[in-house]
Amino acid sequence: MAVQEKRILYRHIDIPDWNASIECYEADGGYQVLKEAVKRDRQELCDEVLKSGIKGRGGAGFPMGMKWKFLDRKSGKPIYLVCNADESEPGTCVDREIIYKDPHQLIEGIMCAAFAINAKQAFIYIRGEYINGYRILIEAVKEARAKGYVGENVCGSGYSCEINITRGAGCYICGEETGLISSLAGKRAYPRIKPPYFPAVMGLYDCPTVVNNVKSLCYVPYIFKIGGEAVSKIGVPNDPGTYVWGVSGQVQKPGRYEIESGACTLGEMLYDVCGGPFAGRTFKAIIPGGSSMKILKWGEKFDIKQPDGSVKELKVEDIPLSAPSLMSCGTALGSAGIIVMDNTVDMVEAMANLNAFYAHESCGQCTPCREGSLWISKITKRICSGGGRLEDPELLMSLADNICGHTICAHGEGMAWPVQSNVAKFKDEYMAKISRQLAGEGEARLDKNSYRLI
Repeated sequence: MAVQEKRILYRHIDIPDWNASIECYEADGGYQVLKEAVKRDRQELCDEVLKSGIKGRGGAGFPMGMKWKFLDRKSGKPIYLVCNADESEPGTCVDREIIYKDPHQLIEGIMCAAFAINAKQAFIYIRGEYINGYRILIEAVKEARAKGYVGENVCGSGYSCEINITRGAGCYICGEETGLISSLAGKRAYPRIKPPYFPAVMGLYDCPTVVNNVKSLCYVPYIFKIGGEAVSKIGVPNDPGTYVWGVSGQVQKPGRYEIESGACTLGEMLYDVCGGPFAGRTFKAIIPGGSSMKILKWGEKFDIKQPDGSVKELKVEDIPLSAPSLMSCGTALGSAGIIVMDNTVDMVEAMANLNAFYAHESCGQCTPCREGSLWISKITKRICSGGGRLEDPELLMSLADNICGHTICAHGEGMAWPVQSNVAKFKDEYMAKISRQLAGEGEARLDKNSYRLI
């Protein structure tokens, strides 16, 4: 059976004659959910989001309703809502389509969420490179304010909330919510220690703050419209809803595809939806959720827990695309950005490229990440430039192991996980490359057990 898209967040994307104006959005029922939401009880709305079971679509996958539930409503401090539109994960380019082509969907989602948590001020923190997206959002907020959907007395309810749009400065670490909060407050984008700086208690300006991704907030009107219980039945039980998968790399039809959680396997996505590999090539490796997730080797097998509780051995290509299934493979869904590598890719050079990025983007606050990422990048660059040593793969693993779990934020893990999986699954390539360099000639004979020259 052919894989079918189920467009919820992308329902307006690429529709002929669709434009980003507020009139076009209203003609399709836009802002009707907001008009009804402001008449409802706030706690009831928050309970609907909790019942939906929708997880954050930004990468961490924390349930959105739980994040709202943890919000400190007793302190008397103002509550803030922050939309994380700093889409800077390599391999990820899904939020930008909503921002560029359907901005009012995001604005309605923000206003519905802001009313539900009783926030009087909302912020959109947008990636600095999305210059046109920033301009589109400025204009869209202006249109929404003129119609009474943003600002004073929203939809005649007596509730007021403004939306402020802030551009980042091209800093990857601002994708981490506490780093984003620091930047938004005008400080250096250092992630903050939890505790005490849980955003729900001490977020922006040390006030209770909810930080949600673009796609997460766009889900809010849909949840309010059909109810949390109905949304919870879309996809697999432990991971409801749809995901917009951004597929890039060596595949015939890269693109963005919105599909129910668990509705297809990785193989069906890459072959049926994306057309398979280029002629004469085969798939070699997949990063399933943006570049910071662990790599899957094409053809390897995993024990996957089935809905009935049994365990079944499946190849990578037969793994259902859902958060629980990918976690069973030792990786994660992350930002749902699938990066495809075929048999023409040098895995050592690919890793060196990623390592250079993560070393550059480390904020430098934590010693293991600051120093470890730099050394990992130097070692992989050295291997690629002809100076590899036989002990380098073990050294890379040791450095990555000592970064994981020893940093304030997940940037350390995000750069260490691909290294750990890449070296473990493609060690032969590292050793063969190094051995050829040491031999000073084309192909050196290599003992596969000892990884020493014969």
